[in-house]
Parts: sequence; structure tokens; C-alpha cells
Amino acid sequence: MPMPQRALILGAAAALALLGSSAVPAQAAHSAEAEDSRQDSFTFGVIGDVPYGAAQFDRFPQMVSELNNQDELRFVTHVGDIKAGSAQCTDEYFAAIRAQFDRFEAPLVYTPGDNEWVDCHRLNNGAYDPLERLDALREMFFATPGKTLGGNMPVKSAADQGLPENVTFSEQRIAFSVVNVQGSNNSLLPWSGLGQTEPNQAQLAEVDARTAADVAQLEHTFADATRTNARAVVIMTQADMFDPYMLTQGVEENPELVSGFRSIVETIAAGSQAYGGPVYIINGDSHIYNDDSPLAEGSPWLDVYDVDHVPNLRRVTVEGAATSNEWLRVTVAPEASTSSDVLSWQRVPYSS
Repeated sequence: MPMPQRALILGAAAALALLGSSAVPAQAAHSAEAEDSRQDSFTFGVIGDVPYGAAQFDRFPQMVSELNNQDELRFVTHVGDIKAGSAQCTDEYFAAIRAQFDRFEAPLVYTPGDNEWVDCHRLNNGAYDPLERLDALREMFFATPGKTLGGNMPVKSAADQGLPENVTFSEQRIAFSVVNVQGSNNSLLPWSGLGQTEPNQAQLAEVDARTAADVAQLEHTFADATRTNARAVVIMTQADMFDPYMLTQGVEENPELVSGFRSIVETIAAGSQAYGGPVYIINGDSHIYNDDSPLAEGSPWLDVYDVDHVPNLRRVTVEGAATSNEWLRVTVAPEASTSSDVLSWQRVPYSS
């Protein structure tokens, strides 16, 4: 074979070899991009107001097992009320729920509800001192601040302020802030089961201290989200501060019915406006699934709380209570997504 032709063939082979070698990294880069896309999109589960009543209590282990079978869940949040409002607030009951919480394979973030401490003054609850029950909850469920229940996930706890249940954490540039805000007007209703017709001083002191810590945490969450250019802020509470039922009970004429939430809502409104990105509230308490924008222009809640409209705030209430048979699967969109919705969710029925 003449030398020039051989050189031509060898040159072409070398070029093909070079092309082939460059194609492998490109393919690998494509796979890496796909992997990155999968990594910055994730899902988590939310439950609340469960278990309610003996039948649901008996089914609760199966519910936990079903959630454990959802391999894609980064974590699960329980937004409070681990028993019905008429059930006893006993240590034995709390221990039984803690045993089920320990079975969660995904990290479990839990914020207490009013049924397990605020309303324990009721005679059918055992006429407990609510503050004693709050201490018992903290000792049983939050003995190791900064550590989730179930699987382990690092969270920053407000234990130094006396609220180990208040936590913040970040996942894929989503800022999460879990705050202890209670139903029963944030625990301002009188403890009638103990013979009281007005809130007592110890009760008021607890509300003031807890609310001040909640406000400080929320302010820090928004400031940090702005500083780090977080993709969204997600606030989780037990209380439904925009309960549609309250609109039928004259709250527009008597805003004092929700006075315990005022400083919290003012902080969320101001923080959302300053931050400017998507803000989501996920709560339980009112039992009926709801998806709305409670501080949108024209909302009656603007006058109730005397705040300006907040177009970037969206809220979802998790379905709960004795007749509920579902959980909420929340999906966080990848950063490359062109959708304006950073979070989306699906109501998922339990199969058992």
C-alpha cells in the first residue's frame, strides 16, 4: 500500500478514535446532568391530625408502614394533633405514638398540636395542666434537640430558647421553618376544664415567650432566604391561621377571635413581601383539605389581620381527623424547571 494512502487511513482512524474518546465524556456529562436534575428535585410527605380515635389509632402502624414503602420521600412532617380532641392526654398514649414515630425510616419532623397539650385541660382529656403536658411532650419527643425522629436528618433547633420543637433546615435551596403555633387561638382560650374563665398568668407568659421565639425564627428564616437567594420558603405549623370556618363565625367583625396569630401573620406578610420569592404555609388543625392564597388581594383576611396583600404566599391545609384516609406528597421542582410553582402536591389515599 503506498505510504500517503496509509497515512491518510491512519489519520482518519486517529480522528475517529479522538471522536470516540470525546463522545464518552459527553455521554457521561449528559448522565451527570440527568443525575443532578434528579438530585435537586425531591419529594417529602406531610401528615397531620392523625391518629384520631381508636379505629385510626389501631390503623396507624399500617399507615406508617405504607409511608415507609415510599422510597422517594426525603423526609416526612407531622403537623400536629396526634390524638382526637376528646381523647385522654396520658403518658401511655404519648409513648405509644412515640413508638410508631420511631418506626419511620425517613426522618420525621413533628410539631405538636393543641390536642396533645393546649386542650388537655378538658375534663374528657383528664383535666391536665396544659403546661405540664407541654413539658411531657418535649421530654418524650424532643429530648435530643437537633435530631429528627425516625431516620436522622440534621436540623437546627431553638432549644436554647426553650422550644426544641422549633426547627429550621434547608434542602436544595428550599428554606424550611417549623414553628410551634397552636390552634385554640394560639393557646389563648381559657382553660375551662380547670375552672378558668380567663387565661391565667402562666398561660399568658408561655404564649408570649413562644410567640416571640416563633417571630424571631421566621424573621431569621426570611432574612437568610434573601441572603442566600433561596428558591422558596416553606413554613409549617399546626394552627390554621386562616381557617375558613372562622369566617362564618364573625371573625371579620371580631378579629380578637384570632388575636393570638396576629404577630405571626404580620411577620409572615412582611417577610414574604421583603423576600419576594415563593412562600408556602403547610398546616393542619382545621381537618379539611384546602389550597388557597389567604393574603391575596381582596381576601377578607387582609382586614382581619390588618396587613397588605401578599401575592407570593400560598397555603395548603392537610386533610386529617377520624374520617381521613390520605397523606400529602409534596414535590420540589428541579432548579432547571420553568414552572413558577417550586412546590406541587398530590393527595395520596392509603391503600390499607
